Amino acid sequence: MNKVITMTGRSSGSEPRLRGIRDRRYTIRYPFAADAELIDMESGKQVCGVTSDISLGGCFVCTSKPLPLNTRARMRLTRKGQVLDTLAIVRIVKPRVGLGIEFFDLEPPNDRILTTWIEALQRSR
Repeated sequence: MNKVITMTGRSSGSEPRLRGIRDRRYTIRYPFAADAELIDMESGKQVCGVTSDISLGGCFVCTSKPLPLNTRARMRLTRKGQVLDTLAIVRIVKPRVGLGIEFFDLEPPNDRILTTWIEALQRSR
């Protein structure tokens, strides 16, 4: 029996679910520089870098010392005296370049800080 995946993501049949659908970006990214610090929630390893872009859903952090794919981390972004703290997951690893990060559990006041940053970037275009 063939599996059918609907637009809602529900499936029928016995074949395994298609992978990689969630790896696509859902929001526009804007050039953005902020100091970034990630701490692996499992090992405690700390990674520092600088963002090259940001969106409402995540960012790219330039670093030469990446974390493994799917690592869950605490993340702190600092820019012009403002600090955004969130939980994050590593979605893309580019060796010697950096990490594609997805934000999750972005709570107040951090959600407002991110929104303010994005709105300022949209106005500057």
